[in-house]
Amino acid sequence: MAAITPDNHGLRLFVRYLVLSLIALIFVFPLVFMAVSSFKPTAQLLSDTSSLRAFLPVGDLSFNNYADAFRRAPVGLFVFNSVLITGTTVLLSLLICSLAGFSFAFLRWKGRDVVLSIIIATLIIPFETIAIPLLLQVSKLPWIGLQGLEWGWLNTYRVQIIPWIADGLTIFLFVQYFKGLPGELIEASRVEGASWWQIYYRVVMPLSGPVVATAAILKFLIMYNQYLWPLIVVQQESYRPVMVGLGYFFQLNVVWGEVMAYLTLITVPVLAFYLFLQRAFIASIASTGVKG
Repeated sequence: MAAITPDNHGLRLFVRYLVLSLIALIFVFPLVFMAVSSFKPTAQLLSDTSSLRAFLPVGDLSFNNYADAFRRAPVGLFVFNSVLITGTTVLLSLLICSLAGFSFAFLRWKGRDVVLSIIIATLIIPFETIAIPLLLQVSKLPWIGLQGLEWGWLNTYRVQIIPWIADGLTIFLFVQYFKGLPGELIEASRVEGASWWQIYYRVVMPLSGPVVATAAILKFLIMYNQYLWPLIVVQQESYRPVMVGLGYFFQLNVVWGEVMAYLTLITVPVLAFYLFLQRAFIASIASTGVKG
């Protein structure tokens, strides 16, 4: 069996990074095309799609598409609504679903396995089958706000947040991860007199950076890309998210330069969230390793 020489090792690393770079380029191409096209007039944008010029910032470049996009639709309002709805839902979901997962993983109570099985079974139910029954419910639910008792949740932020806080997938992710944690940590904490709440936020959650990051990413993508539910329950422009706002650019004449500008703008929060979560995830792993 031939020994691996330094030269062979370096060649393998080069080939590996070359393949990974090519794969990364394949995924980056649509983003590059979108960003570059947002600065081009529609006529030039369409003509460049037949060549590599579509990925290059060449030709008549300007910010006119961005200015026209803001004139056509309240882009800033749509982005704000989506960030508010998505961020609030993600935070509440991580709290509620992690508490539920902690209960299923560590606490013993009657009917626990049956309830968990029912929650997991909800994953096979398409949203389209419950959309109308859910709409009928939220249209009649009461709410105590600043103006007193109100009836109906339509045309509000809460109707886009509350129904999506808890879901079977996120709970399942937390349950599976919590079950993989060393049981000795929980037993030692109980012996030391720690309450279940103290075990949750002082022992379990500091060790749960990977599952928190995974659940946050999945929930963020689901909520930020919501289209059907907001389209059903929101008729007022002031509460519409970005995906519903995309329809403004396909009314009458479609200006593809404006469409690309709008898509570029609504992609910025996604990239910002990814970079933030990546740093938080690395910091969580590093701090867990130091404590261990």
